[in-house]
Amino acid sequence: QVQLVESGGGLVQPGGSLRLSCAASRSIFNIIAMGWYRQAPGKQRELVATIPTDGSTNYADSVKGRFAISRDNAKNTVYLQMTSLTPDDTAVYYCRLWEAGGDYWGQGTQVTVSS
Repeated sequence: QVQLVESGGGLVQPGGSLRLSCAASRSIFNIIAMGWYRQAPGKQRELVATIPTDGSTNYADSVKGRFAISRDNAKNTVYLQMTSLTPDDTAVYYCRLWEAGGDYWGQGTQVTVSS
């Protein structure tokens, strides 16, 4: 079992930036991958970005060039740096971890982009 705790969400103006953090309750060194998803009101949850154990990164087309995912194995933490935010980025953002035994989700953190 592993617990994931997201933080860093909040209210930001269009064009602004936020950095989300996802802290795992144990080492993420040998996991398969971690990633960020988001779910806007009335919409399905969608993949935002992933970072496998090899350190490569993958992004949804809608966030390419604006968001960056990274990980700090020493802190058991994955980050999502979000820039040039627009109202379309408003959603609850969830962290997900994949390992050989299954996958886990965090509780989510709200990001609201509004003037």
